[in-house]
Amino acid sequence: MHLPDVQDLLQATVTGGLLGGLFALTALGLSLVVGVMRLVNLVHGELVVLGAYIAFWVTGNVGGDPLVMLPVVALVAAALGAPVQRLLLQPLARHGTEAPLLTTFALSVVAQNLLILGFTGNTRSIDRDYTRSLVHLGSVTVPTIYLISFAISAVVSLAVHLLVTRSAFGRRLRAASEDPVAASVVGVRVGGLHTITYAMAAAVAAVGGALLGMCFSFTPTSGIEYLLTGFTVVVLGGLGSVKGTFVAGVALGLVESWGAVVMGDGYRLFVGLLVLLVFLTVRPQGLFGRTA
Repeated sequence: MHLPDVQDLLQATVTGGLLGGLFALTALGLSLVVGVMRLVNLVHGELVVLGAYIAFWVTGNVGGDPLVMLPVVALVAAALGAPVQRLLLQPLARHGTEAPLLTTFALSVVAQNLLILGFTGNTRSIDRDYTRSLVHLGSVTVPTIYLISFAISAVVSLAVHLLVTRSAFGRRLRAASEDPVAASVVGVRVGGLHTITYAMAAAVAAVGGALLGMCFSFTPTSGIEYLLTGFTVVVLGGLGSVKGTFVAGVALGLVESWGAVVMGDGYRLFVGLLVLLVFLTVRPQGLFGRTA
C-alpha cells in the first residue's frame, strides 16, 4: 500500500471512469432481468464471455472489424437467449423462484464446458490496431479502445433507457414488472415480454463481452468475475434502473481504480465488493431504488 501522487490519481480517475462505462454495459442485461423478471440470472457472466467468443470467432473466420460485427454478436446472443427463456426458464418460473435460479446455475456450468470444448481453455483476446493504440488526454494516456467502449456503452445505455421509459413497449414492460397478474388481465402478454427482455439482456451482455474481449484477455471461466461485477453494479444502481446501472458502473470503475492505485491492482475486485457491503448498510435500495 502506498500514497499515490496527483498524476497517479488523475490517471486512475480517467481510466476508471472509462472502464466503468463498460462495467455498466455488461451489467445492464442483468439489471433488466432482475428488475423485470425478478430472476437472479447466474448464467449472466457466461453470456458476457459468450459475446467475446462470438466476436473472436466471427472476426477470425468471417473477417471484418469486430466493432462493425457488434450487431451480429447481439443478434446471435439474442437468438440463443430467447429459446432458453421461453422453453426452459419460463415453464419453471410457474413453480417458484428456486427452480429458475438453480437452472441458471446449471446453465452456467454447461456454458463454461461448451466454451472449453469449442475454444479450449487457452487465453484469448481480440486484437486490432486500435486495441493497442493510445490516446493522450493532456497528461493522461488511455487506450483508444477504452474511449470507444465508453462511447458505445453510453449510446446503448441511453437507447435502452429511452426504450424502457418513453415507448409503448416500455410501458408494458413496467406494468408487467410491477404486477404481472394485473398486466395480463388488461391484455399484456407477460410471457412474451419476458422472452424479449431475456433476449435483449443477452444481446446487451454479449456486446459488452465483445468490447471486454478487445480490452482484456478472456477464458471460458472469466464469467464469474463479470457476474460479481454485474451484481455489484446492479445493487449499487438499483434493481432494474438503467440510469442507476450506468451511474453505478462508472462509480465502481472509479472506486476500483483508486483502490488499485493505493493497494495494488490485485485488489480491484476486493475493493469493489467491500464498497458494495458498506453501501448496502447505508442505502440498501441502491442509488435510484427498484424500478422497472
